[in-house]
Formats: sequence, C-alpha cells, structure tokens
Amino acid sequence: MTTTEALLDASILGKKTEYDSHYDPSKLFPIARKAKREEIGVKGALPFHGFDRWNHYEISWLNEKGKPVVAIGEIVFDCDSENIIESKSMKLYFNSFNNTVFKNVATVEAIVQKDFEQRLKGSFVTIRITPLHDIEPQILASQLEGTCIDSLDIECSDYHANKSFLTTDEEWVEETLHSDLLKSNCLVTNQPDWCSVKITYKGRRINHEGLLRYIVSFRNDNEFHEQCIEKIFMQILQQCQPEELTVLGRSTRRGGLDINSCRSTKPMQWQSVPNVRLCRQ
Repeated sequence: MTTTEALLDASILGKKTEYDSHYDPSKLFPIARKAKREEIGVKGALPFHGFDRWNHYEISWLNEKGKPVVAIGEIVFDCDSENIIESKSMKLYFNSFNNTVFKNVATVEAIVQKDFEQRLKGSFVTIRITPLHDIEPQILASQLEGTCIDSLDIECSDYHANKSFLTTDEEWVEETLHSDLLKSNCLVTNQPDWCSVKITYKGRRINHEGLLRYIVSFRNDNEFHEQCIEKIFMQILQQCQPEELTVLGRSTRRGGLDINSCRSTKPMQWQSVPNVRLCRQ
C-alpha cells in the first residue's frame, strides 16, 4: 500500500459520513502531490507551469439575521502547491457552513482563504465567492476551442493509459486539438470522472488517431483529475517532444464541484485562461 493509499484508507473519504452543518475546517483533507508526480517522472523543479481551478456551485451560510445566503465559489491555486484537496472533503467542508452565521461575503472569503492556504501550502490561493444575485449572465460553451478529434473512426481496446499510442511525423505544426472522451475513475470512490481536454502545441505533428486512442485509454484508470492532466502533459512532452505544450482539462460536476486544471511549458497567469463553463458542466 502506497503512502497516499494509506492516508486515504485512514480518512473518512469513501466511507459513510455524518454531515456537520456548522463550520469545521478539519473536514478539508489535503493529499500530497509528490508521490503521483514521481510516478510520471516529475522530481525536483516542476517541468511545467499552471494552476487548478475549482468551481463550487453549492455554497450557503446564514447572515446575521439567520437568513440563508447562496453563492458560487471559484478557488484557484498554483500547481506548485505541495498538496491538493480531495473533492469529497471539500464538499464536507463547505456543507459545514450551512448553519453557521457569517457577517458578510468578505468574512467567508477570508476564512476559506486561510483554511486553504494552510492545507495547500503553495505560492498563491485565490478565492472568489459570489452570491447568485451578483453573478453576471453566462453563456455555456458547447465545446473547447480547436479541432475536435472525436469523430475519427478508430478502434479501441486498451483502457489503461498507454503512451505508446503517441507518435509524430515530420510535419511541423502549431495546432489546438480537443476531445470530450476523457474518462477516468476517482482514486477514492472509484466513481467515474468525465472530462474534456484541450491540447495546444507547437512541434512535429502528433498523430490524431493515436492521440485519441491515448485519451480513451485512460477510461479504466484510477487517478485524481489533476493527476490525469499532469500525466497527459508529461507523456505528450516525453513521447512527442513538442517545442511548446499546454494541456487544459475541464471536468464535469460531481458533488457540486468541477475541477479544471491547466499545465503548460510557458509561464502563465490563471486570469489569462477564461473560466468558461462547458455545456455539461
């Protein structure tokens, strides 16, 4: 049993849980990135830049008169953080706000900021909590930008991540490809995680059919969402050796949360990547 598996086994995650409706920061469960990164050859200085962005659609607390406030939260932190937060623990954490009185939105944001910074241990954490009546109208996107490769007529039989599908030819290109066929399973609950992935690169042309087979091959793997995106980034980088590479994943909602991770060879600001919801988010 790995260190990560031992920690998860000893935690409340993946088990029947009593929900605490009063603020309880101990519900947040950090998981170290280190072990999973070492599995894909990431040791020492990170070979990528990027961030993780969580959208939470089920945040509520009581104002000073006991009236409920409902809001949506955006939580963004750098990929250099020592830890991630397990998603069920984040749901339990925010559920503990439900019967807790807070003065205003700024108070809630400050508390969440402090709790996440203590557990993530990274260079920055940005929290935005917006009551529903303050949210601007949004248009859902039907798909990610770029060329969709999902219509390619391929045969698939390998459903565990297989980097040997990643090949290139000599043509030098700069292109953006995307797929909605990425699926893996939660490392804790074994529940399916669905994701759309966008790959932007400059270098020798990646074989599109092989790339699609590669994406499909994650189907029965057990990984956290962030780890899938990092594995895709690292294996494309290692197998195809592009000059530039950016991988963006937008997952579907589970437990009121969606997770959106971005990794790139180029330094980037998270504000430069719009938080545009896809239709299935």
